[in-house]
Amino acid sequence: MLGAWRFLATLAAPLLRLHLRRRAARGKEEAARLPEREGHGAARPPGPLLWLHAASVGEARALLPLLEALAARAPTLVFLVTTGTTTSAAELPRWLSPALRGRVIHRYAPLDVPGWVARFLEGWRPALALRIEGELWPNTLAACAARGVPLVLVNARLSARSAARWGRFAPGLARRLLGLFALIVPRSAEDAARLKALGAPRLAPPGDLKLAAEPLPADPGALAALRAAIGGRPVWLAASTHPGEEALVLQAAALLRPRHPGLLAILAPRHPERGAELAALAPGAARRSQGAPPDAGGVYIADTMGELGLLYRLADVALVGGSLVPHGGQNPLEPARLGCPILLGPHMENFAEATALLERAGGARRVGADPAALAAAVADVLTRPEEAAAMAAAAAAAVSPARDLPGRLAEEVLALLGHGSDRAGPRAEKAEG
Repeated sequence: MLGAWRFLATLAAPLLRLHLRRRAARGKEEAARLPEREGHGAARPPGPLLWLHAASVGEARALLPLLEALAARAPTLVFLVTTGTTTSAAELPRWLSPALRGRVIHRYAPLDVPGWVARFLEGWRPALALRIEGELWPNTLAACAARGVPLVLVNARLSARSAARWGRFAPGLARRLLGLFALIVPRSAEDAARLKALGAPRLAPPGDLKLAAEPLPADPGALAALRAAIGGRPVWLAASTHPGEEALVLQAAALLRPRHPGLLAILAPRHPERGAELAALAPGAARRSQGAPPDAGGVYIADTMGELGLLYRLADVALVGGSLVPHGGQNPLEPARLGCPILLGPHMENFAEATALLERAGGARRVGADPAALAAAVADVLTRPEEAAAMAAAAAAAVSPARDLPGRLAEEVLALLGHGSDRAGPRAEKAEG
């Protein structure tokens, strides 16, 4: 099957090139950087280079604590971070600490075409390749293994559905690909069991880097300005919303206003380009992308990029988007780190473990996907400040135990490199099974 995949990917290269151009025309790719998708653009600095790949924004942000831990332990390492979305490319430089800014290079990841991957690896010559979550591209993994580049998979996740599909249609391929990794760190015990059943030979103890991420940043000046504009009004944030959710939020806000006349409902769409669409749903609402502050109206459209840290700090209660519609939910750990009471809709499959953790701790509450249920839940939080504070404290406490994970993973990675560690080798074998 690996040979068939290699043949088909090579055959598909012209179509993939056309697909990339079409994505660029829709703003989903950077036209000037399309050559990077074919492995061009290497500008390798001297010294050891570590390649870390993250699919999108959430995965890239989860890598930051690991990057910090690696940089602190190995001052000569340089880091190549690849991602697959324009949003992650735009946000990554904003997240980097001063210590990392001169040591992190960003490129778009090459697609899994043999020639493109070979060009990328020949240009960058990484000493080790680390991937996060579920990025198992066969040609890329095989090419790394053929060049003797150690492979590491962290936050390895495998849903029950994906595990069943692999086991039914390609068990041999799954076993071979997982066997290429020198170290696999499952995200949870459930993921570990599924990976082991598919033949993963080297599993470290589970650990979720997303639990160890730093709180989302916020510009102090912008935060002070927004707080002054809002004043003492109660704030309900609907964060990272998807189509179909904003209408429910607006209907719920209308139900709340007789009891909370000053309520400000902030709509922060997952995709900021939907700002005009939301403005049509809420005529007269101020739009942040146009430089407008919250006015006397009851709705504010935060159609900007990279400001969730700002908005969560302002909110008295937040609904995590993607959960009222069958999308699977967005990251509930972001508001948990910022002391914001959390409401979740019925669809949180993408973050099932994090959701269960927060619910067990009492740090998040489920709500129904209808205006009346939303309004009742928001009103309950707004009128019971002691309960809201207890929710926020419980959520923050639930995510705190993962703080030592980045350091442990950094030691494992550096041991594989034979660089910067007193340990003889990775501890995965001790934890196997």
